[in-house]
Amino acid sequence: MFFVKIAVLVSGGVDSSVALAILKNQGHDITAFYLKIWLEDELSFLGSCPWEDDLANVTAVCEHLDVPLQVIPLQKEYWDAVVSYTIREAQEGRTPNPDVLCNQFVKFDAFFKKISPDYEKIATGHYAHIEENNGLYLLKCAPDVIKDQTYFLSHLSQEQLKRILFPLGFFTKEQVRQKAVEFNLPNAQRKDSYGICFLGKISFDDFLEHHLSKKPGNLIEFETGKIMGQHQGFWFHTIGQRKGIGLSGGPWFVVTKNAVTNEVFISKNYHDPSKERKSFAVERLHWIANQVPAQPSLHVKLRHGPEKHPCTLTLHENNTASVILANNDQGIAPGQFAVFYDNDTCLGCGVISLPPAPTVFS
Repeated sequence: MFFVKIAVLVSGGVDSSVALAILKNQGHDITAFYLKIWLEDELSFLGSCPWEDDLANVTAVCEHLDVPLQVIPLQKEYWDAVVSYTIREAQEGRTPNPDVLCNQFVKFDAFFKKISPDYEKIATGHYAHIEENNGLYLLKCAPDVIKDQTYFLSHLSQEQLKRILFPLGFFTKEQVRQKAVEFNLPNAQRKDSYGICFLGKISFDDFLEHHLSKKPGNLIEFETGKIMGQHQGFWFHTIGQRKGIGLSGGPWFVVTKNAVTNEVFISKNYHDPSKERKSFAVERLHWIANQVPAQPSLHVKLRHGPEKHPCTLTLHENNTASVILANNDQGIAPGQFAVFYDNDTCLGCGVISLPPAPTVFS
């Protein structure tokens, strides 16, 4: 085996710890790196910041494996690239996805620039794998369709992919848990974390309220235009949302919203066949292999998870396209990333465009 010098990003969770143990066991020259992105001053009043617990787990794992550990502070870079984007997107009526930008601009960009160029590869615990084909680096899905994380990696470039390793790319979550026990890792039983990484246990609504405050507006029945109640700000709601509307007589679903008038349109008949939800536009297209797909019939994910829709992609000028799904989707939300696939290859992504504000009722 060819041994290389590898920088391994660790978070304190089981996945990155197993990735670290695998590479250590293979004999590579490895150093573990923990990225400190917690916004302590910004969010301290909302609750305790759990990065100390994460770092304690990272330290224990590194001591157990006899791997050197470095802590890299990237709070400013994270704020500039991820947090400010999240606030801006919500304020403009879109649904942000901070994890996509974190991978693109922080883990695989700002971190690259912080460490020595002597590190030939950067490894993480993501569920995905990279395949080289005639000088092109392809992003391929993991066998575990539930844990596959290509959705969050869909904005990476060729320059980034050629330097990345995903040691868990061919494992399922169950196999990774088993390996954590086999390696006798001190965090083998630690539960997975969910949600936006920089918030920890802080709710996204509390984060938005801190930055955007509350702004009462009308909840309007989509079919009739009747005012049904009040909301506290359109940024607290996303397309397809059911929980948190706060009205009786439902269930109610968010159909659309108007950021200009601060109106949220809701319906009890969200799944009615007349409300077709299978076409949308995308902008800011990014193709991982720098090649536009040759065929129009692909699959698309609109969020992280196992569901892929068969779709038809029609390309337009100005790096935009139209997408038609084979089936309706629960929530086609502007600002979300639409990620395109050809079988198990992640081709790239685009951002779902903001449609015209609703002016009539149907």
